[in-house]
Amino acid sequence: MITGIVTVAREAVISLTVRGPNGQEQEIEAVIDTGFDGSLTLPPALITALGLPWRRRGRALLADGNESVFEIYEATVIWDGTIRRVSVDEVDVVPLVGMALLYGYELTVQIVEGGRVILKPLP
Repeated sequence: MITGIVTVAREAVISLTVRGPNGQEQEIEAVIDTGFDGSLTLPPALITALGLPWRRRGRALLADGNESVFEIYEATVIWDGTIRRVSVDEVDVVPLVGMALLYGYELTVQIVEGGRVILKPLP
């Protein structure tokens, strides 16, 4: 089970550890974004600091109708006590956790300031 909290800004946030290929680790707080179908976004400075390997270029259609082009890297995350290899989209915003990483989990959010965020694996 993974737990987090709802912030004053009404964002559901969880903590997770991201690991680079040479063992460098960074604990981050990431906002759960159910409108994002990828795994994880990280800002360029963190991608560089972790030495994440580049994999390819991606394109996405944003909610406002604009198309975005971005770089995709690879990282390892510690997810619910297990190590998972994930794609990381380079986006210069706060880290986001998307539906690909949430897949196979039940998400419960108490949508009030300080409310609990709970991710439980599905049977």
